[in-house]
Amino acid sequence: MLGKKRKLGKKLQDLKVGERYNAAFTIEDRDLLIYLGLTDDANPLYVQHDYASQTPFKQPIVPAVMLFGMVSSIVSMHLPGPGSHILSHSIEYPKPVYHYADVRFQLEITEIDKRSEAITLHVNGYDKDGEEVVKGSLVVRPPSEPHSMNATSLENFY
Repeated sequence: MLGKKRKLGKKLQDLKVGERYNAAFTIEDRDLLIYLGLTDDANPLYVQHDYASQTPFKQPIVPAVMLFGMVSSIVSMHLPGPGSHILSHSIEYPKPVYHYADVRFQLEITEIDKRSEAITLHVNGYDKDGEEVVKGSLVVRPPSEPHSMNATSLENFY
């Protein structure tokens, strides 16, 4: 990452209400194991088929926080993009997502607040059958233009 110049996402003034971004993810065993390993989450509902088969879900499900991580990565990488920060979110998970699922997300800008320098994004996620698995909203601060370091870092040499 160091030494490689990265482009920042869209600034507040470059965004428009109604702007959308779509993304799709396939949830693989590798992704689940990495998530569970990083979080030290040992919930049997996520990995133990014997236990999960005795629940209303009938099989292991994907952790809701992992689904939110996918939404967060869309914000960080695409809309508004690198340099963005999620200030708050309200997300519901109306239907479980199971292992090996394909999930499609759509994020749409519904509000731009220039005073607070934040936008509101509406998010929907759907499984392969088109059923809603994620819905909600996020308040996000888009990236800010960094100040030039040349003027201050070299001022002793002028």
